[in-house]
Amino acid sequence: MDDVEVLNSERHADVRMMSGDQTGSPFVRIVTSEFAAAVVSCPLLFSKHAETGAFYVGALLGFKEGELLIDRPDGKAAFRPLEADREGFFATGEHIALDRTHPRFSGSGQPLFDDRGGATLVLKSAQAALGRLIAGAEATDAFITAMRDHRLIEPIDITLNFDDGERLHLDGLYTVSLDALGDLDDATALTLFRAGHLQHAYMMVASLQHIALMARRRNERLAAGV
Repeated sequence: MDDVEVLNSERHADVRMMSGDQTGSPFVRIVTSEFAAAVVSCPLLFSKHAETGAFYVGALLGFKEGELLIDRPDGKAAFRPLEADREGFFATGEHIALDRTHPRFSGSGQPLFDDRGGATLVLKSAQAALGRLIAGAEATDAFITAMRDHRLIEPIDITLNFDDGERLHLDGLYTVSLDALGDLDDATALTLFRAGHLQHAYMMVASLQHIALMARRRNERLAAGV
């Protein structure tokens, strides 16, 4: 990425940053350390990287681009993924870099650095989110590998019909197979349990209830003309 620059308090003294956007992609990558916060609000599903075909896990925030269906009655999102806070920032070796072309660095918002060159709260928040994503990557990869190796991942058909006549089909999503979980031998189940993988697997299964709730919320908005 030609526009990615290693973060520097002098070079980026005038860069201002807006809050991360949660109304972009409806499916956002997360790590297993986010599961406990996400499972109360979002369906957690697997998908595959377009370039490599490798599985990753993400939270479904809506059914279409720019749509957020996990907001609370006060209008705030019930779950904020780490990806939303680290948008525009990347790890490069031991350094943090930013993509100057990212929309959140469009000129408005809060400065990255204070008058003394120290990181501001908004930058610290982005740095912390990036750090948590990096720290959670290994455990998340281990979980995905365990699910894949034990053939516990299966495709899921999500086809939704809405009151305005629109029919949506979400492609390329996968979940954990309850049948395959039930077929595990005791030794394998115990190994997965002790590694924390079984708990995360059941969280993903339980989270599927949110699909119907999100569809109902979408219909309510359609009826209200929102």
